[in-house]
Amino acid sequence: MIETLTLITLSVFLLIYFRPGKTPPLDNPLLIERPGQYYITLAPRLNLAQPFIEAIAKRLATPVEPALYSKTQCFAVYDKQVTAHGYKHYLLAITQRNGALFFQGISPDPLLDQDGLYDMLMEFYNATMASVPAIGLHSIEIDERIVSAVKIVAQQRQVEISECRNGAI
Repeated sequence: MIETLTLITLSVFLLIYFRPGKTPPLDNPLLIERPGQYYITLAPRLNLAQPFIEAIAKRLATPVEPALYSKTQCFAVYDKQVTAHGYKHYLLAITQRNGALFFQGISPDPLLDQDGLYDMLMEFYNATMASVPAIGLHSIEIDERIVSAVKIVAQQRQVEISECRNGAI
């Protein structure tokens, strides 16, 4: 009886000690499609950014006129969940076209300067958005809603962000 109890106790301690911690980052891009709502494209190893981005999408869930679109809003995101896997920050581009939100996230190359990081994000963004042209009228109101939603969700989740403006991150 004592041997069985000892064996069970040791097994529990070994399982607790050797159990895996957080989910390891994936080495493949993450693509999430919720047609008519949002599309997320994340570079490899940024899968842990998904909850933050989906919280932004949920906050922006109010339907928007498909004939209106937003400019691309860019952010440098300092998320503790993601930095635990070796990144100081990641870059996030958000736009709204055809009534849906589009998110693109990349991990920056540490060898690039500020302008190079912005160019890297825009290159990834343009490659992803090539099949979704901006049709209709630009809406400053949608631009402001996106920026506001990102700031609110970042504050709620204790994530630091900074906006990219004219190539500066």
